Amino acid sequence: MCETVEGATTDLKPQGLMDLVGSEFHDAYRQFGVAYPEQQLELQLLYGDSQRAFEEKTRESLKTTLHHVLSNVLRDQRLGDPQPDKYLAAYLEREILRIRVRIDQDGELAVNRGLNIGFIAGVFLLFVPLVAGEKLLGLCDVSLNCTDRWSLLGAFVCGGAGAFGAVLSVLTRLRNSGDGLTRRPANGGRAVVVPGQRSRSMRRGGVHRIFLGWLLAIAVYLLLSSGLVAAIEIPAAAADVCSSDSTESGTVFWGFWGAVGFLAGFNERWAYGLVGREVSTRQSRG
Repeated sequence: MCETVEGATTDLKPQGLMDLVGSEFHDAYRQFGVAYPEQQLELQLLYGDSQRAFEEKTRESLKTTLHHVLSNVLRDQRLGDPQPDKYLAAYLEREILRIRVRIDQDGELAVNRGLNIGFIAGVFLLFVPLVAGEKLLGLCDVSLNCTDRWSLLGAFVCGGAGAFGAVLSVLTRLRNSGDGLTRRPANGGRAVVVPGQRSRSMRRGGVHRIFLGWLLAIAVYLLLSSGLVAAIEIPAAAADVCSSDSTESGTVFWGFWGAVGFLAGFNERWAYGLVGREVSTRQSRG
């Protein structure tokens, strides 16, 4: 039986490591805890993590693996030796490492799947302003001249490139420092988030990053196209494209605003940095 807590599917009745042991091996399990206490605790922690794995097949597979590892150890005659056997200890360490790797891979799968769903949803949602704006202009019977159309197209090109830049920024940081995106403070420290909740968080974050990159690019477009920043010269404005007979001005227009939008979206982390800096400043003052 399973339950869903804040989008994270987990076992409804979590079990302990001893629940994997048959009644005929209870004495051997206690002896195992005395001879190899560190490995027993590691297996107990890993069994708890496996019950919170993202995929149900992974939970079942890890449970089977842990059951076989315990069975092999409890049936081993060297378990009753006066001193812990080094080969049995090496076997336990190797299996613990393999199980930990599989749990880490399950967490990475949760992050990647959540981000992919968030990015796809964000891209589809970006078309909402375009469709709604077109319908609104039709209802209001508003006609656009050549300059207005090119200005709107420039805004959407800049915003679309900004959304793509934000996606690339997140993927780059996820590749370079995935722990920074998959961990959060908990009880004064940094604890690993349950994979299901991690996937939901990254799904929501993927949509947010798409819109943040889009909004940043639109803001930069409005700032530069208004002429307030005299230090940056626009190579081809909307009026220049309409007045020109060649397609060269249009190509320069697309290329310039696409590059500007991409750079603005790629720096989406800058906006989060400003928010985080403001919060930390308030806390230090308080």
